[in-house]
Amino acid sequence: MEHEIKSLNDVLAIAKRRKWTLVVPTVSIFLVAAVIAFLLPSIYSSTSTILIEEQEVPREYVNTTVTSFADQRLQSINQRIMGTSKLLDIIGKFNLYADLKNKWTTEEIVAKMRKDIKFNTISADVIDPRSGQPRPATIAFSLSYQGKNPSVVQQVANELTTLYLNENLKVREKQSLGTTTFIEEEMKGVQKQLEDIEGKIAAYKQRNINALPELAQVNMQAVETTDREIMSLNSQLGNLRERESYLQAQLASMPTDSASQDKTRLNELRVRMVDLKTRFTDEHPDVIKVKGEIAELVKQLRSSGRDTADSKPDNPAYVTLSSQLASIKSEIASTKRQIDSFIRKRDSYRQRVAATPGVEEGYKNLVVERNNLQSKYDDLSKKYMEAKVAHGLEQEQKGERFTLIDSARLPEKPISPNIPAILLIGLVLGIGSGVGLTALREQSDQTFRTAEALSRVTSFPVLATIPEIGNGAEAPRGFGRRGMFAVGLVGVLVATTLVVHFFIMDLDIVWAKMLRNVARMG
Repeated sequence: MEHEIKSLNDVLAIAKRRKWTLVVPTVSIFLVAAVIAFLLPSIYSSTSTILIEEQEVPREYVNTTVTSFADQRLQSINQRIMGTSKLLDIIGKFNLYADLKNKWTTEEIVAKMRKDIKFNTISADVIDPRSGQPRPATIAFSLSYQGKNPSVVQQVANELTTLYLNENLKVREKQSLGTTTFIEEEMKGVQKQLEDIEGKIAAYKQRNINALPELAQVNMQAVETTDREIMSLNSQLGNLRERESYLQAQLASMPTDSASQDKTRLNELRVRMVDLKTRFTDEHPDVIKVKGEIAELVKQLRSSGRDTADSKPDNPAYVTLSSQLASIKSEIASTKRQIDSFIRKRDSYRQRVAATPGVEEGYKNLVVERNNLQSKYDDLSKKYMEAKVAHGLEQEQKGERFTLIDSARLPEKPISPNIPAILLIGLVLGIGSGVGLTALREQSDQTFRTAEALSRVTSFPVLATIPEIGNGAEAPRGFGRRGMFAVGLVGVLVATTLVVHFFIMDLDIVWAKMLRNVARMG
């Protein structure tokens, strides 16, 4: 048994002894890898590249109403395009996965197509207009589709690209239209509130028309004016009363004629009656009393034999003073009425002035509410005009848009399978398996093949060595071993062929594909 390999000759000796153990696994695995490489279906890929361009009109002049970032909008569009209904439409239009329709369910076929569609974004650092800080943003994206038929792959990739471009236009226009409609509805609501508050202000002013804040100064001036009028009338009233007292004193000391004191008394009562009637009605007790005294005195004068039918005073001076006194009394009554009227006016003005702060508070609240609504309406009106302009921008495709910079092309070479890589892997695995199997057999072999190995194991020197002497019986045994390896190799090839034929692809198709691939590689 040999445990050490000291030179290249030892390695070559082992390779010579175990050549079939080394060759058979290597060749078998390589052949299997070759069969797999040439039998795997060719997969083609076609890619479109789409650039996300900024709007043509500067944002300082027209600001778009589509405020979402491109990557957010892309995710939304991607979800729409990758929906089952959209993908089924594409599958039906191009008759995709026809060989799988009888084997797989619809959900599995749709999942297969989602897997075959590759969506990749291209990002760069841009300045965020909201925060002013740099942030990664999507500036472009690529869209690929993989399949077996190059022409169909190109058509499907272009179809997907068209869907993305159209969907972006629809999404942006829908968002801008939605913004415009929303602002318009808000404007109508605020306008209705403005009309309501204007009605409330008008009704409030009508209810408090004399106590409005703008009339406060007028009411204050009116109070001052009426106060001055009242003071003037009171002064005038005082003068009139002094005049009245003076005239009454003059009349009291002046006889009406040469008659007796009864006539004098009668005249006094008559003067007093005039005074009472200027102040009171006929039903007043004092008036009734004086009337009774006058009637009694007249009766006495008649009964005494003095004709009193003509009972009017006959003293001219007395008559004049009586007339003046009656006039003064009338002026006094008129002045009192004027004073009462001005007092009522002054009290009314004072009530208005006192009510003004409360009315002003309520009025201010209504005006503030009206001003706030007006400010809100003006702001909405401005935004509405901007939204209409932005909507026109989207309709004319002047806003941010997707631009196709590299359309899907007809693929000329498949992206898989990678035949050289598969062959290389098969060769490496085959060699590794052969070497490993050879090493395993060599380690399990108990045969001593050199004198040095025997001496090393037994610790005794070898006296002599006898070379290998072959005979006729051993030759067939060696041939039989080689034949067995040959048969094993053939068996592996046959088994591989059967597996391919029954479980992967018919042999005639395999042969045709191998010829086509060999011709392409040549």
